[in-house]
Amino acid sequence: MAERSRYEELARQISAMGAVRRSIARLLPAECPSGSAAVLALLDRHGEMRISRLAELLAVDMSVTSRHVAHVARCGWIERSPDPDDGRSRILRLTPAGLAQLDELRRRTTDLLAHHLEDWSDEDVARLNALLARLRASVGDCRTSRTPA
Repeated sequence: MAERSRYEELARQISAMGAVRRSIARLLPAECPSGSAAVLALLDRHGEMRISRLAELLAVDMSVTSRHVAHVARCGWIERSPDPDDGRSRILRLTPAGLAQLDELRRRTTDLLAHHLEDWSDEDVARLNALLARLRASVGDCRTSRTPA
């Protein structure tokens, strides 16, 4: 196990990652704020789902999720259809316009990262990807994990 000071530095670095997230958020088009982008990305990654599942994945309250869903539906990026198993619920799915918007968001994000990391080697970028994936897997679902006593 690493020294405690290493974990303290890691905590500072993770906190400072907020600047990276804000840079990415600034490049999003005004009509697609970060909450909307997250809805599109999750529907793309996990497929169609109920809004309750989307709220779980977003780790936000159902009312916040409902606002995001209403916005992306008004934009035509998702469709809401009756759930065949429960007529009171709706199933959310991406539309072709939503996939196109998601492609544009990914292009912008990729271009931003490529610009800022242009002096990094392919190996450095691959190592960062691997380490971030490993960190995410080790931490797991922050909503259900316990803090050590």
